Amino acid sequence: MALGACAAPCVLAQDSPQPTPAGAPVDVEATVEATREAARSAALWLASGVDSWFGNKPFSEGGEVKDGQLNLRFYSRQDQKADYSVTFNARFKLPNLESRTYLFTGRDNAAAVVTDRPSTFATRQRLLQPESTQDTAFFAGLGRTLGDSVDARIGFQGGLKLYAQGRFRKEWRTSADDTAEFSQTVFVTAQDRLGSSTVASLQHQFSPTLVGRWLNVVDVTQVDPNVEWNGSLGVFKSLGQQRLLSLELLASAKQNTGLSLTDYGLQMRWEQPVLHNRLTGELIFGHFWPQSLVPGDRSTAWALGTGVKMKF
Repeated sequence: MALGACAAPCVLAQDSPQPTPAGAPVDVEATVEATREAARSAALWLASGVDSWFGNKPFSEGGEVKDGQLNLRFYSRQDQKADYSVTFNARFKLPNLESRTYLFTGRDNAAAVVTDRPSTFATRQRLLQPESTQDTAFFAGLGRTLGDSVDARIGFQGGLKLYAQGRFRKEWRTSADDTAEFSQTVFVTAQDRLGSSTVASLQHQFSPTLVGRWLNVVDVTQVDPNVEWNGSLGVFKSLGQQRLLSLELLASAKQNTGLSLTDYGLQMRWEQPVLHNRLTGELIFGHFWPQSLVPGDRSTAWALGTGVKMKF
């Protein structure tokens, strides 16, 4: 079955939307719901088409879309050019493949996808250096879980740029209120050759609605053997009804730059549902202190970010 064909039941057949009369107000809620349905239908169409390459079992018999998410974000920092990003991510269970094999696809920052960088630092990186259309690229591939803590991926991003990953993740409950997590990703690309990304975090629950977290990421590649470190120390307060307020101290450093820290700052984020929980909106304020070896060249920069997130 070709990718353009539709597995039973057909997920593309939908009633045509009725045109809005001239001058009539736009129904924002209906527009958002139509967008969600269109995104899910497109994802199902893609997944069912790819699944048909591996067998004749209908996608409806065990096929599933997981973690589907569409994001629209705008970020600006005083010492950088304002920019925006449109990203999406989804993971699929394919009936014609073994239960431990899955398809993943999306459009996101290419470096973050390959290194498996946590979203905390993906957000901070956009505030520090806004993405261009060349930084954000389409990616897709196949993954296979190898036990509870290990999985392997092979895919392409930014056209036909092949990459491979091996990932190990483990979480420990050290006490009733404390959790430790460790993640190691080893990757291979033509641009970076061999590289690795190490993530370690400690989390403490002060109360049912207040959590503290210390997160560290270390990246290194064969092409750039200078170790890069990013750290975050923050508190996260749940205010009910899926509303979340967080405050984080962020810092970064790189080997052989002559600086103990290359950049640090404070970032506050507010997140809450909008439009009857169909969308999640976020607002970010940041104040950063970029470092320099040039005397008197050190400055400060305010940052602002906003965006919406839609799950499908």
